[in-house]
Amino acid sequence: MSYLAPAEFVTKMVDAGEAKVFMSTKDTLIRAYMAGAILALAAAFAVTITVNTGNPLVGALLFPVGFCMLYLLGFDLLTGVFTLVPLALWDRRPGVTLKGLMRNWGLVFVGNFAGAMTTAVFMAIIFTMGFTQEPNAVGQKIGIIGEGRTLGYAEAGFGGMLTLFIRAVMCNWMVSTGVVAAMMSTSVSGKVIAMWMPILVFFYLGFEHSIVNMFLFPSGIMLGGQFGWSDYFLFNEIPTILGNVVGGLTFVGATLYSTHNLAKRRDAASAAGPVSPLAQQPAAE
Repeated sequence: MSYLAPAEFVTKMVDAGEAKVFMSTKDTLIRAYMAGAILALAAAFAVTITVNTGNPLVGALLFPVGFCMLYLLGFDLLTGVFTLVPLALWDRRPGVTLKGLMRNWGLVFVGNFAGAMTTAVFMAIIFTMGFTQEPNAVGQKIGIIGEGRTLGYAEAGFGGMLTLFIRAVMCNWMVSTGVVAAMMSTSVSGKVIAMWMPILVFFYLGFEHSIVNMFLFPSGIMLGGQFGWSDYFLFNEIPTILGNVVGGLTFVGATLYSTHNLAKRRDAASAAGPVSPLAQQPAAE
């Protein structure tokens, strides 16, 4: 069967996290760069659809195409490594250290940001005819999105920043569920269907994704949005990254690892010695 049981795909999650720690700097940067560029293009695609149709649901329905492409090509998003790499550390895989984890996260951040910025520049050129005209309708929409999701949060004070953080937590709850869902199947169609559902949920509900924002906000600045780089980093990107870490680690990585890592449980049981038959009997109602 193409479906893998939770105990099987949790092992794949830990293996994937371990492999990413030991990946070369070159490969990590290239894979992260391409992931950021493709996801940014998908975001531009979704905003264009929303503007042209007037229906955000249509844009959200089609946005996951970018996530599916980058996953099937083996590229890496920061949101995914936030969830997978710590599992290798928790599992005490040989050679996996906190320093290795932070190295991976740092390299993926740099690669994702560079890729998203490349797409942001390309799309800004397209939306303005090479910066010779005012932004078209899609470019104007991206500028408005940037203003609302930086200055809008800042103006609301603590409540705004709390909302931003919670949206980021819930974003990586869904996005990392998509990463894991792709491991549930060994067929391309199964992977795509499983990924599509949680990514659709995150995008339509307007949750905050650190890599999508690496495209939306820099391009918004280039397209005339009334906010600056400090607004972007302080009132969106940094809190979003923190929320993405918490969401991926708690709602996906820790929950699945703690409940489905059966191989670890068997090892622990073997080390503890044989269990009494009486201890295996179910408790009385």
